[in-house]
Amino acid sequence: MKLVTAVIKPFKLDDVRDALSAAGAQGMTVTEVKGYGRQKGHKEIYRGAEYTVAFLPKVRVDIVVDDDRVERVLEAIRGAARTDHIGDGKIFVTTVERAVRIRTGETDVDAL
Repeated sequence: MKLVTAVIKPFKLDDVRDALSAAGAQGMTVTEVKGYGRQKGHKEIYRGAEYTVAFLPKVRVDIVVDDDRVERVLEAIRGAARTDHIGDGKIFVTTVERAVRIRTGETDVDAL
């Protein structure tokens, strides 16, 4: 099993959710986050004064999938979240050693 974590632009969340559903993903966790990458934020002008926005609003999507669905999920996220502009986000894939469904006690892939 793998944990796929995607940090994306907030307005792309609905597109990503729809793409993940089409790819067979059964559930996800979404968190509103702030951060910056290579661009280190950006400058804005408000009432004639320039200020730096150091942390940009993003959305973090976490989804645990079976190993054989990872590539399908990655392509779904990448295709739906891409705008071809700086700040599109990142996708991270990590190994999940164990999963347990609290209600039934099912484990690993059965718990997904």
